[in-house]
Amino acid sequence: MGAVSAGLLVTVGLALPAAAQPARSGEATAPAAGAASAPTSAPASALATAPTSALATAPTSAPTAALASAPAATPAAAPDEGLALTPPMGFNNWNSTHCRAEFNEAMVKGIADIFVAKGLKDAGYQYVNLDDCWALPQRGADGKLVPDPVRFPNGIKSVADYVHSKGLKLGIYTSAGTKTCNSAGFPGALGHEKSDARQFADWGIDYLKYDNCNNQGVDARQRYRTMRDALKAAAETTGRPIVYSICEWGENKPWEWAGELGQLWRTTGDISDSWGSMLSIAKQNLPLARYAGPGRWNDPDMLEVGNGGMTDSEYRSHFSLWSIMAAPLLIGTDLRKATAETYGILGNREVIAVDQDPLGKQGTVVSSEDGRWVIAKEMADGSRAVALFNETDRPRHIATSATGVGLPGATAYRLRDLWAHQDYHTAGAIAATVPAHGTVLYRVSADARWASYPPAAELGLDGTALTEAGGTARIETALTDLGRTPAHQVSVRLTGPDGWRIKATSPARAASLPTGSRLATRWQVAAPARVAPGGYELTVSADYRSPEGTGATARLVSAIHVVVAPPSGTSYASDLPWLSALNGWGPVEKDTSVGENAAGDGHPLTLGGTTYAKGLGVHAPSEVTYYTGGRCSRFTAQVGVDDEKGTAGTVAFEVWADETKVASSGTLTNADPATALTAAIGGADTVRLVVTDGGDGITSDHGDWADAAFTC
Repeated sequence: MGAVSAGLLVTVGLALPAAAQPARSGEATAPAAGAASAPTSAPASALATAPTSALATAPTSAPTAALASAPAATPAAAPDEGLALTPPMGFNNWNSTHCRAEFNEAMVKGIADIFVAKGLKDAGYQYVNLDDCWALPQRGADGKLVPDPVRFPNGIKSVADYVHSKGLKLGIYTSAGTKTCNSAGFPGALGHEKSDARQFADWGIDYLKYDNCNNQGVDARQRYRTMRDALKAAAETTGRPIVYSICEWGENKPWEWAGELGQLWRTTGDISDSWGSMLSIAKQNLPLARYAGPGRWNDPDMLEVGNGGMTDSEYRSHFSLWSIMAAPLLIGTDLRKATAETYGILGNREVIAVDQDPLGKQGTVVSSEDGRWVIAKEMADGSRAVALFNETDRPRHIATSATGVGLPGATAYRLRDLWAHQDYHTAGAIAATVPAHGTVLYRVSADARWASYPPAAELGLDGTALTEAGGTARIETALTDLGRTPAHQVSVRLTGPDGWRIKATSPARAASLPTGSRLATRWQVAAPARVAPGGYELTVSADYRSPEGTGATARLVSAIHVVVAPPSGTSYASDLPWLSALNGWGPVEKDTSVGENAAGDGHPLTLGGTTYAKGLGVHAPSEVTYYTGGRCSRFTAQVGVDDEKGTAGTVAFEVWADETKVASSGTLTNADPATALTAAIGGADTVRLVVTDGGDGITSDHGDWADAAFTC
């Protein structure tokens, strides 16, 4: 069987693994006013033994001696108190411990120890923040908050003193309501603002996360202003200013008013450890760049890096996006169990330098066509940080130019790869074929010494290869010189798993590649006859030299999928294997609704009071891809929002045959009956079943593909 093209990737000297299956996690939507639910963050864990070598050894910021000749911009004016002039960096325990017993004094002190021992403090992380569950459910007879004596036998001040002794800072949590968000009903600060603020200051607290649960319908601005005034009064008395994190979930557009009250404000509902959640939150936060600046930060919630619901490539995208958005970097993983790869992501100082740049600009979107994002951030030294981010589930070529991201015209530019820690020069093109869900992050500058770096080269692979067992895929690689000078002694290789036969059918070498030229090589990739269905790794590598003889290597890792053709006749989608499945909350479910957490936790598929035995349960944003191999003619389904969400949920269903949208339901809500969807898919090699959020966010977006079936 021949290869099936669906687009593929390119990168410059950077190894980026192919994306794996989508993240899976439970939904943690922002609670409604007065609701009791899990808090948006929580306690830290006692960290452990990940090697410090995993923390990037590059300097705290990308080398700037050769960066940008453009004049440095003037930082925006900061609030009078001068707090959080760069986005806060630290740790919050909620994502990893929630309210479990492991959240305690020993764990919090252990976090502080690990910050020092593992180099996180030196990388810029300074806040060790407690989330909900640190207090007793009832205040003392004097109206004061009482730390849980089991969790914190020596009290909060003792913990603060310990954290301060390490040169770090301590944060705490409460809610702008009568109770916090946890269902146990811990006391909130509504009506107790002055007393609680003074108590926090007396304990030595440096950071307050102020949540939004059980707010009794009191105006948000009034509630958050009252605590702002209380914190200021406490600071005037005690001499301890407290960074004020407004966790209002973006419900009342806090970016328009919260800069007068605090140093950062949540722009979205809670994040979860899934690709869909992270992507949705990034998209909500990206348009708000003009509201950010020193002491005034958009907060898209804590980091999920390392929690296991996403691949390492997806976590690098998460960290890259938060950094280019100048977002707070609050670690949310249990550092006691963190891998070397997790430490390497969290400790990449060149990426951190993008986030912590003193100019304080949030990156802005240059382009986002078809899920291919270019995001650029002006830096204090005149350079630009540029993220090439691939939202899609297949490799994509993403490109811009130096002048397109705001740099002045120049003969050539320095291109610093912040994940590979390598320098190149470019004639002006900024381009890469980016893996599915991947991000290439550059720092680009006009540099008179550009010729001392090797030319940048874009390495790509045409087509996400599909083959049946014993079949042959035909694919093409391409190496393109993006530099001002030629690339010499070019050699390209393609390798795959043991037992696979790979043969170049056109030249894989070139004596020289002038600027802008490319070496395209065609390959035959033959799968073993008895290979099991699934994804297998292909690696394309290229070696070349600059005119001065400096060697450079480009490497790209992608996947080839061994697929099975669907049987003749009509088959339910839930009875067929899918190529990939992405889901907003929890895994895609077969024959039940989505339960938002672990596999198998859904309920019967129900639309308009009718229960369906067969189908798929998803949560927007969702995308399920099937291999049809040109053998199927029609797809049919009954679609809608599952009855279990009551009046909540707004979704839209789409069917894509290869790269063409062939059917769409339009926007549907719970008020709509089940909608019949029929799509002609004749000749398509792949069919994608897509559910979007209808343009209003992903809360409660349970979409059902009831009776979904292929006719082949």
